Amino acid sequence: MTVALDDAGDVERTLRAVLADVLGLDPERVAAFEAATPLFGALPEFDSMAVAGLLTELEERLGILIEDHEVDADMMETFGALLGFAKAKVLR
Repeated sequence: MTVALDDAGDVERTLRAVLADVLGLDPERVAAFEAATPLFGALPEFDSMAVAGLLTELEERLGILIEDHEVDADMMETFGALLGFAKAKVLR
């Protein structure tokens, strides 16, 4: 279900919801994530098997298309990096 996203706050709220839903993380834990919070490689729930599900859910909820060449470990390294990527895709 795609949501109309009007600002960066909408993108951030959606990203936090996706992380909680797809990775099965406690929403309170995700709410405490800061820009420097490490993700891929630091959260046991966020492994290579979870990447496809996370990206698919981001595409659906944010109404974006993520191309294979855009995906790398750097974009998923921290919450801030993933948020920056999502914002750039949505708020062009």
